[in-house]
Amino acid sequence: MGPLVKKKKEVWERLELLAQGAKFDVSCASSGVTRNNKASFVGNASRFGICHTFTSDGRCISLLKVLLTNQCHNDCAYCVNKRSNDHPRTFLLPEELAYITYQFYRRNYIEGLFLSSGIIRSADYTLEKMIDTVKILRRKYGFDGYIHLKILPGASEATIVEAIRWADRVSVNLELPTPQSLVKLAPEKNMKELLSIIELISKKIDEFRENPSGYNAKGGQSTQLIVGASPEPDLIILTLSQQLYKKYKLKRVYYSAYIPVNQDGRLPAVSHPPLLREHRLYQADWLIRFYGFTVDELLSPERPNLEEGLDPKLAWALRNLHYFPIDIMKASYHELLRVPGIGPTSAKRILNYRKHTSLSPESLKKLGVVIKRAKYFITINGKMIDQKAKVDFLQSFVFKPQPKMTQLELFF
Repeated sequence: MGPLVKKKKEVWERLELLAQGAKFDVSCASSGVTRNNKASFVGNASRFGICHTFTSDGRCISLLKVLLTNQCHNDCAYCVNKRSNDHPRTFLLPEELAYITYQFYRRNYIEGLFLSSGIIRSADYTLEKMIDTVKILRRKYGFDGYIHLKILPGASEATIVEAIRWADRVSVNLELPTPQSLVKLAPEKNMKELLSIIELISKKIDEFRENPSGYNAKGGQSTQLIVGASPEPDLIILTLSQQLYKKYKLKRVYYSAYIPVNQDGRLPAVSHPPLLREHRLYQADWLIRFYGFTVDELLSPERPNLEEGLDPKLAWALRNLHYFPIDIMKASYHELLRVPGIGPTSAKRILNYRKHTSLSPESLKKLGVVIKRAKYFITINGKMIDQKAKVDFLQSFVFKPQPKMTQLELFF
């Protein structure tokens, strides 16, 4: 008999509270709905922390995103679970949470678990309880699905390594992009310590990479940065992200638009979360990771923020018209990636297709090119697709002036 049978309602209430406390970690997004499957359909959804995330091969999978406890001895200004907040506190025992996860999986509600926690007693004690949950799932219930563990700042190296061994992916959130903002808004945290944990995780994953047995966080590690809770411009945020990808080989940096959940004088007064800014940062991040761009190509101290009205690739192209037009029949793969409307997949298709025949606007569309955007920046065998439209298009854009940033603070 499972641990939920005699106290199902009470455990369900705790689960709902802890799922609510985990929803601001943007490694995946809550579905927020309850839906039973229908005839001829596969899968279910539940409002209790079920969320969706995307795998490297493009599949969308459902995860149970939950805290082990919403109690915490930290007092981070931006966090709904900070110790000075007066709201109900609770926890789930490792056996209870393992059983819930297993039962959700059996009912096809979820495909994996995203487990975070506030800190009680100590970071080591709490992380050990999180690991116990995972061990029960793996050993007792034979759960071989995806598990993402949040690493808690302050945990010992031995405990962090044990978490790596049992999880498919791990993460430690930097939350804020500079040491100064971290001191102001999360005084119990330290940027140097957080970066040392990220470095340790990176080294251990590399050491375990050749070991075919075990989980060993083969999905790598990620982190999260809150956007808009502190005054740093996009240049600072993306410079940090670029360094994290390069130095520590992070799989993802997640950007979370600041949502005011607390009344705190240390936080900015905002009328709405900066969701468009968050979106532009993700687009720029994608250009850095997959298109060969660097931060200093997209931003500068003179223009430290991304244009909210333009996607970053188009903004770069409009500022670098000397680079264009490029001939679609002659350009290299990396040159093709610089063209707005052409991505890695369509660029590879162009290289293969043009070996056998000439290209046309119609064939480019079939290859996945967004021709209505790309046509202003390319030629086909030296011929512009629509010269008049190009002139009108370029004249329609006006860049707004930005306040110049006087100093770029380095982190490494």
